[in-house]
Amino acid sequence: MSTAINRRMTASDWSTLGTLSLLWGGSFFFLHLALESLPPFTIVLGRVGFAALLLYAFMRIKGLHLPTGRTVWVSFFIVAFFANALPFVMFAYAQQTISSGLASILNATTPLWGVIVAHFFTDDERATPGKIAGVVLGITGVATMTGGDALAGLGDNVLGQIACLVATLAYAIAGVYSRRFKDMGITPLSVATGQLLAAAILVLPVALIFEHPWALPMPSMNAILGMIGIIIPSTTFAYVLFFRLIESAGASNTLLVTFLIPVTAILLGVFALGEVIETKHVIGMVLIALGLIAIDGRLFSRLRPATSQARSG
Repeated sequence: MSTAINRRMTASDWSTLGTLSLLWGGSFFFLHLALESLPPFTIVLGRVGFAALLLYAFMRIKGLHLPTGRTVWVSFFIVAFFANALPFVMFAYAQQTISSGLASILNATTPLWGVIVAHFFTDDERATPGKIAGVVLGITGVATMTGGDALAGLGDNVLGQIACLVATLAYAIAGVYSRRFKDMGITPLSVATGQLLAAAILVLPVALIFEHPWALPMPSMNAILGMIGIIIPSTTFAYVLFFRLIESAGASNTLLVTFLIPVTAILLGVFALGEVIETKHVIGMVLIALGLIAIDGRLFSRLRPATSQARSG
C-alpha cells in the first residue's frame, strides 16, 4: 500500500500547481513553433533528451547520483512511456490535424481520467461526488473559454481527437503510478531525471528509423526558439515540480493543472500582449474556480455544519 498523501492541497501545493500550469501553458505555443520545420518524433526526442541532460548535469553539480536497481529503472521506463513518450507523440500528431483550442479542451479530460484511475488503484484518492462534479465543471469551463469554434471541430479529424484522449489517459496512469517513488525514497529531482532519460531511450530508435533527424534541413529560428522553450521551462523545470506535487498532493490533485493551463495562457495574453479578455473567458474562469472548490471540498465541509445547525435551530 502506498503512503497516504494530502487529500486537500495546502497553500504551497496550490502555488506549485499554479506555477506548473504557467510552465505547461506555454508548451502548446512552443510546440506549434517547433512543428513549423521539425517532425513530431524528433521534437519529442529533443524535448526529453536535452531536458534529461540538463537535469543530470544539475544533479552532478549538486553531487547527487541517479538511483540504481532494476526495480527503480523498470518503474522509470513505465512512467516515461505513459508520461512522455506516448502523450508527447500523440499531441504532436494531433496538433497537425486539429486546432490548439480543441486540443486544450480534450487535454482538460486528464483530471477525469485521473479521478477514475486513482479510484480503482489507490486507497486514499477515491472518487467522490464533489470530485466528479468539480471535474465536469472544470471541463465545461475550459470548453467555454475556448469557445464554440473549437467545439465545432469535434466531428472532424477523429484520429487526432482519439490521439489526444489516449494522451490524457496516459497522463492519468503515469500520475497514479508515480506515487510509488515516494515509498521508494526517491526524490522528485531524481524521478524527473530518470524518467526523462528513459523516455529519450524509448523515443530514440523511433525517431532514427522513421524521421532520420540527421538528414533534416536546418530548422527555422521560430522552431529553434520553440524547442528551447519546450525543453527548459516546459519540461526541465516543469517535471521536477510535477513529481514534487504528486508526492505531496497526490495524482488526482496534481492533474488539475490541465484546468489552469488555459487560464494562465489567457491571462498571459492580457498582461503581456495587451489582448482583451472576453466574457466567455470570465465565465470559463468562474466555472473552473467552482470546479476546483468542489474538488478541494473544504468550503463545502465548512458550510455543512453551519447549515445543519441552522436547520436544527
